Order: sequence, then C-alpha cells, then structure tokens
Amino acid sequence: MELLRLAILFAVTALAEIVGCYLPWLVLKQGKSLLLLVPAAMSLGLFAWLLTLHPSAAGRTYAAYGGMYIAVALGWLRFVDGIALTRWDLSGAAIALVGMAVIVMQPSTT
Repeated sequence: MELLRLAILFAVTALAEIVGCYLPWLVLKQGKSLLLLVPAAMSLGLFAWLLTLHPSAAGRTYAAYGGMYIAVALGWLRFVDGIALTRWDLSGAAIALVGMAVIVMQPSTT
C-alpha cells in the first residue's frame, strides 16, 4: 500500500511540474495569454510543496521521482499532445517505473 501511495504522490508531483512548465511554453511558443503564467507559477509552487511530502532524502526522492516523471510525461504526450506512444516509449516507461520501485522499496537505513 505504501508503494501505491508514493506512486500517486509522485504522479501528482510530476503533473504539477509538467503543467507549471507547459503553460509558459504555450505563452512563449504559441503566443498564448501572459495570464497563463499565473497558474503556471501556482503549479510550480504546488510542485515544490509536494516534493516536501516525499519521505526520503532529497537525492533519493528525485531519483525515484524521475521514473514516475517519465511515465507521466509520456501520458501527457499521448493525451494532451495527441501523439501515439511507441513500444519504445512504453518499454522505457516500464523500465523507469521498475527503477522507481527498486529505489522506493529498499530497506530503511534510518
């Protein structure tokens, strides 16, 4: 159950980071309204706060989070950008998620 809770926390954290970066991209690349920078800043603030909820040392948290970030980013590619994922995308995400699980499930050293 702990792994599921952490996976959800990592996924929400990744989504906050992606939204916080995607909105400024829309402003800069597609000429969207500067007002999008307000929710972008809020999303990045949420991202930073969510990182404080992760239970491990910062470096280990970032390493494990990276695996989930890859999976969420590919989900964004599919569902927001509308680009079909390849078997290479799916295989890479699966490998990254296994890596995340290995890091998260290691025995406690504290």
